Amino acid sequence: MAKLEINEIYNAQKVLSGVLRKTPLIWSRRLNRDVNVYIKPENMQYTGSFKLRGAYYKISQLSEEEKSRGVVACSAGNHAQGVAFGASHNGIKALICLPAGAPISKVEATKGYGADVCLVPGVYDDAYAKAIQLRDEMGYTFVHPFDDPKVIAGQGTIGLEILEDMPDVEAVVVPIGGGGLISGVAFAIKTLRPDVKVYGVQSSGAPSMATSLQEGNIQHLSSVSTIADGIAVKEPGVNTFEMCNKYVDEVVTVSDDEIAAAILALLEQHKIVSEGAGAVATAAIMFNKLPLKGKKTVCLVSGGNIDVTTLSRVITRGLSKSGRNFTFKIDLYDKPGQLSGVCNIIADLGGNVLSVAHERINASQEINGCVLRIELETLNAEHIETIRQGLSNAGYCVLN
Repeated sequence: MAKLEINEIYNAQKVLSGVLRKTPLIWSRRLNRDVNVYIKPENMQYTGSFKLRGAYYKISQLSEEEKSRGVVACSAGNHAQGVAFGASHNGIKALICLPAGAPISKVEATKGYGADVCLVPGVYDDAYAKAIQLRDEMGYTFVHPFDDPKVIAGQGTIGLEILEDMPDVEAVVVPIGGGGLISGVAFAIKTLRPDVKVYGVQSSGAPSMATSLQEGNIQHLSSVSTIADGIAVKEPGVNTFEMCNKYVDEVVTVSDDEIAAAILALLEQHKIVSEGAGAVATAAIMFNKLPLKGKKTVCLVSGGNIDVTTLSRVITRGLSKSGRNFTFKIDLYDKPGQLSGVCNIIADLGGNVLSVAHERINASQEINGCVLRIELETLNAEHIETIRQGLSNAGYCVLN
């Protein structure tokens, strides 16, 4: 890649000025009370994610000959929509290769912006291979989702906006998949304000950039598995790896449970709908993965294109991770009044019973025993512990 210049990012900002929604910074009091957090909600962007920035700018800079051949791209969903939107606005034919497991909402949205869709079995890397094949066979112009200087420059406009809106920012936390977003943001910020810390976050189920930086060279993961489908990338880009190595201060990972809790927190506290990939930076801040105490920090929510059925499952998981839902397993002597006694204690301590199940066959060492599974709505982890202690103090054998 030719050396990226800051003027390229300013040019991208100019080109995108009539296309983009400039997303605001939203103060968050509750995500982490030890950190002065401001959210930049790119889920509010047209097409529902930051990807519009890089895709549109790349397409705008194509030659007339390149445009005439049409464009092909690969994506887990968000880049697809950005390319489809950009191609449509520029009167260009677009073909998008998506992983077959991409959320239906992303597939339909991509079609809705006017692109043709090719579903490919596997994950992002499989869709990439198919897109390259079609480029070579059909002569399309390939629009890379992250490892392209024009795409990186488009994403870097987020860094410019952050510095414009918050000149005294001390840290910026950014999701990482292939690395295009953080490369652009980190380059812009470090060029203009080298004192600002830039941190990256990946899912622990797809830590390709984190692993590569740790090993000192690009690593290819044999498999990836995460609810953050938008960043389920097996291998970072050549250019993005070099830029992250140079401009990013640290990269950490978060678990799927932590991501689910972050999605839930954004939804409840700020009415922000985030997809898994979009919430990893929030998760890192919530669960103290980074040295941010007391720092004025911008947390980038990179996208909100989550399928509603997935959202339902994620909320359930997030409730469990954040201590809002818990299932007690209690060993009981099977006699009248036992369930009533348990429920009275739970009610007195403020728990709300959601479901109850008795297991009598082979469920206890005692012939006349049973195991009670009782699912509760709770306030937090401390509340769960209070109920557990109350049950134990009353003589009940709590198994978990």
